[in-house]
Amino acid sequence: MTQPPANSEPAYIRGLNAPQREAVLTTEGPVLVLAGAGTGKTAALTARLAHLVATRRAWPSEILAVTFTNKAAREMKERVGRQLGDAIEGMPWLGTFHAIAAKMLRRHAGLVGLESNFIILDTDDQLRLLKQIIIAADLDEKRWPARQLAGLIDRWKNRGLTPADVDAGESELFANGRGQALYAAYQARLRAVNACDFGDLLLHMLVILKTHRDVLAEYQERFRYVLVDEYQDTNASQYLWLRLIAQERKNICCVGDDDQSIYSWRGAEVANILRFEKDFPGAKIIRLEQNYRSTSHILAAASGVIAHNGGRLGKTLWTDAEGGEKVRVTGVWDGPEEARRVGDEIEAAQARGERIDQSAILVRAQFQTREFEERFISIGLPYRIVGGFRFYERAEIRYALAYLRVIQQPADDLAFERIVNTPKRGLGDKALAKLHQLARAEGIPLLHAAARLVGTDELTPQARRALTGFVADIARWRNRLSELPHAELARVVLEESGYTAMLQNERSAESAGRLENLGELARAMEEYETLGAFLEHVSLVMDNDASPDEAKVTIMTIHAAKGLEYDNIYLVGWEEGVFPSQRALDEGGNASLEEERRLAYVAITRARKRCTIFHAANRRIYGQWTSSIPSRFIAELPADHIDSENTMSGGESLWRAQWSEQADPFAHVARGTGRGPGWQRATVTRVEPGARIVEARASAASFAAKPRSDLALGQRVFHTKFGYGAIVAIEGNKLEIDFEKAGPKKLLDSFVTPA
Repeated sequence: MTQPPANSEPAYIRGLNAPQREAVLTTEGPVLVLAGAGTGKTAALTARLAHLVATRRAWPSEILAVTFTNKAAREMKERVGRQLGDAIEGMPWLGTFHAIAAKMLRRHAGLVGLESNFIILDTDDQLRLLKQIIIAADLDEKRWPARQLAGLIDRWKNRGLTPADVDAGESELFANGRGQALYAAYQARLRAVNACDFGDLLLHMLVILKTHRDVLAEYQERFRYVLVDEYQDTNASQYLWLRLIAQERKNICCVGDDDQSIYSWRGAEVANILRFEKDFPGAKIIRLEQNYRSTSHILAAASGVIAHNGGRLGKTLWTDAEGGEKVRVTGVWDGPEEARRVGDEIEAAQARGERIDQSAILVRAQFQTREFEERFISIGLPYRIVGGFRFYERAEIRYALAYLRVIQQPADDLAFERIVNTPKRGLGDKALAKLHQLARAEGIPLLHAAARLVGTDELTPQARRALTGFVADIARWRNRLSELPHAELARVVLEESGYTAMLQNERSAESAGRLENLGELARAMEEYETLGAFLEHVSLVMDNDASPDEAKVTIMTIHAAKGLEYDNIYLVGWEEGVFPSQRALDEGGNASLEEERRLAYVAITRARKRCTIFHAANRRIYGQWTSSIPSRFIAELPADHIDSENTMSGGESLWRAQWSEQADPFAHVARGTGRGPGWQRATVTRVEPGARIVEARASAASFAAKPRSDLALGQRVFHTKFGYGAIVAIEGNKLEIDFEKAGPKKLLDSFVTPA
């Protein structure tokens, strides 16, 4: 292609390298831009968009430009706006997949049984609706939770499957083969209330484009050019939608990186980008390989790891920036030493005048953040968690701590309120109102009030049974506090309360991570002599927060780090079972291993100047020290680009031998190294119903109150629910009353008034 003289080039072309220019100027036909990490793909994509408008190849309204986030869409529009001025204001089809699909769907809603003013349900509304569907189908929502069905339906929609497309095998994934019927009932209910969820936005438009050729032809004619960012992250529904629209003109440009496809757990399919040439024969493949972010050693290390993946399109990152430090691989004795070493290195960099907000710690799983948080608090190093909460702020940890707080201090009403109906125990608003009424009337804690209330007829039989069981559980766990180590008691409490089972039943990536966090919580408790000492430590940690304007070290997962960059990157926990994740390997085999390796590639390429990888020889899991072997990804790092420091004997030669080319890629299972940190099921002690009642009564007896002086045998009283009656027996603050209409009832004296 002939290039114009440099002085006549428009502003959006100047400064681009040769492959970027090619990506901008190759306007006709299908184009796949393979953009490696840090290679300026946003600059190329926005310049291409500006070029199409500036050269009058298309009006802004004739270009479909799709991104994955609103932030990316805004950035693209702002960049092009700076280059072209007001010309970009009329670009209605630049946005996220869901935003564009929603705009299309409002124009054609009637074709799928909706009205144009349909509402889009949020997650909470979706779960409430699914729960109604499950209950209407006479299923036990505790066994078949709405959240699990929501996840399954979302996966089907991501794959472009309507209820009619779900076969018997897929249907078996929920409620013994009723998944398809429940999906159909859910979709019918959505139409009845003129609503759709986020998955429907694309699915409905996909159905319309497939079944209404006139609508498809309209959009194929309208969009002269199609641009897609982060193409490696598309799911099947998005892929099919794009392919239909672009098949007529074939002027589609997709920008992405197969080596950075790390979101399979939310539906992304790396195969979409790998088969681009098959979908669009004669496609032009342009590789952006010049990196503007990292040193040559960092790029060589990342390239060396990702080269072990098969079935990739292939590219090699390079940079003009020579020199720099090699990637450091540091072996430490255990997890606490890892946290100490990272903290020491960040403080040393700070002493050299470097800003600590240019340092980031990347973990594979959220549970890994706790040791770093506690170490940084102890040395006064400010930090922030990106893409999540601090460890003790996470919802599952707060619920677990609430159980422990009530066991430690029965008068902790805030903790009691959090857990009394989590997991669901069948306690409705009326039962909880009765409980609060009694507690306020007598000035006693909610747990004490509950222990009294269960011996009365104030509650429905279902609510009374539920509250009886809960009070008995608390009493039993308090008794066991003197028998069991408090960390083991925590595991027993979470198991027997049903909280662990509730998370397990969700069967999602999020619930698996929450279970791992609960396992890490129990491990953290082992470091303290008593439950009280641990809870006091948590309170101090939660109260210790840095100024919002202060520079902070960043701690986040590798997934959350995609698209970001820092001068100093610390990659921690590079051991088999942690990274690569044992759960990923167990569930997905080699495909998951390759995605884990892409995660390693993403992690390394976040570093601009320095990258340090840590692995520990030992991890303490569930009170047991477990020997670990370094991650296979460490052995895949090219030796010429790393410096190794190992505090254990054997050093680099040891882990390279462990992961030689002849080694079985899953040999760590046979070696008995165990799995990475995760939730370990505790042994459940069977509790007979009679025992629960006895414990509840014993607890109630311990909370006995003085009887009222204004009530006597034979006295006429009034109750808001049962009406008028006469007192026939008094035992402490308990009354037996013969009501005129309701008959004999046992009540607490605080619920009646003299008539």
